[in-house]
Amino acid sequence: MESQRQQKISRLLQKDLGNILQKDMSNLGLGAMLTVTKVSVTTDLSLAKVYVSLLAANDHKKVITNLNKHSKEVRYILGQHVRNQLRIIPNLRFFEDDSLDYLENIERLLKND
Repeated sequence: MESQRQQKISRLLQKDLGNILQKDMSNLGLGAMLTVTKVSVTTDLSLAKVYVSLLAANDHKKVITNLNKHSKEVRYILGQHVRNQLRIIPNLRFFEDDSLDYLENIERLLKND
């Protein structure tokens, strides 16, 4: 269970990371449209797990690998955005959010029955 502080930081990071990945560093998506769907912060606020939804991506694993490779650059830009609100900027780890694919699969299975 996340504390209220973790939830606030998660929402702040989600909003700012979404802006960074869509505007400042849009080249990291390798042509795909990136949407930050969820951010989960550890209790000591040292690590943030960033879940990204990929649209129009040819190779999902390649995009996630590229994001993780450039996570320090993204963290630096994030630090410039939130430096007045956070004392320590958490390390970032990117994961693919496949919840939309899961929902589409369930809908397809229900329609077939």
